[in-house]
Amino acid sequence: MTTHGGFEPVFCTIVPPHVLDKLAQAEDSALAGPARRTLQRDAYERTQRRLTTVVGASAVAGVADGKPQRTVHDARHGTDLPGHKVRGEGDKPGKDATVNRAYAGLGATFELFLQAYRRDSIDGSGLPLNATVHYDRDYNNAFWNGEQMVFGDGDGEIFLDFTIPIDVIGHELAHGVTQYTANLTYFGQPGALNESLSDVFGALIKQYTLGQTAAEADWLIGAGLLAPRVTGTALRSMKKPGTAYDDDVLGKDPQPATMDDFVRTGRDNGGVHINSGIPNHAFYLAATALGGHAWERAGQVWYDVLTSGRLKQQAMFADFATLTVKAARERFGDGEELDAVSKAWEQVGVRTL
Repeated sequence: MTTHGGFEPVFCTIVPPHVLDKLAQAEDSALAGPARRTLQRDAYERTQRRLTTVVGASAVAGVADGKPQRTVHDARHGTDLPGHKVRGEGDKPGKDATVNRAYAGLGATFELFLQAYRRDSIDGSGLPLNATVHYDRDYNNAFWNGEQMVFGDGDGEIFLDFTIPIDVIGHELAHGVTQYTANLTYFGQPGALNESLSDVFGALIKQYTLGQTAAEADWLIGAGLLAPRVTGTALRSMKKPGTAYDDDVLGKDPQPATMDDFVRTGRDNGGVHINSGIPNHAFYLAATALGGHAWERAGQVWYDVLTSGRLKQQAMFADFATLTVKAARERFGDGEELDAVSKAWEQVGVRTL
């Protein structure tokens, strides 16, 4: 996704390309093979999404009644989407744990946005939530393609089932929320903000589901996804960016925590999955400074900015930070919320305008 104007083709994966690139270079073919096939499949799906954007996708009508409309499909290790329907809204759980986790994750995401922010599904108008599981063989990713969620089973060597971490499900669906609101350009700092917003709401969905306070949360994205052989705890850490993994095959987590270590690169659409660590850390700092449930105050400020209509597609970190300060003052006044948000951006080296 490298277009720079108009509606952005949306194809967003949870595992960054730089991780798969590193894995594809492994000497062990059992590790490199699935990574290479995943990269090829991602490239194909990204192209398909661009084509869909050009010709137009079929409209999907929702019912804005405050109730989810979930459907889970099974690709049966193929790549045709959406696959075979295996569970619809209100159906009882089946024997397939992957199907059940996907269904529950869709519901948890719907619940957080409805209860915390009064948003009816990801488009605000009751959009049906569709997911496909068991996609391809040894597929090391999960993605939002602009219309639905897709989950691979992982290769079992580096990555496990992508429905295991509920924040992965929330992260990808949050890309849909961004798509229907600010539609941030998926390149450079705007793209890193796009990724960060998905990490923020993915983390909040996990915390909301577990009933955790900011102090109790682990602030990890994708905990439980890495196989036992991997030296690491998750894909990313909002608490300590750059520490999620340090593995002989995957390499070291490259995320910076502050602007002092901002990474300039032409890869990964200008480092969208790397530099997202900076706004991620700012949110963590604001949320933990405020304490309590992070979705109630820090999360509310971030949501206000995302949905305000003020956030431009080409917004830079400083633009977003400035809007969060304004949003904190507008909603909460000149109190501890404003102080926490302002100091958080100062600590990561992003100046507010």
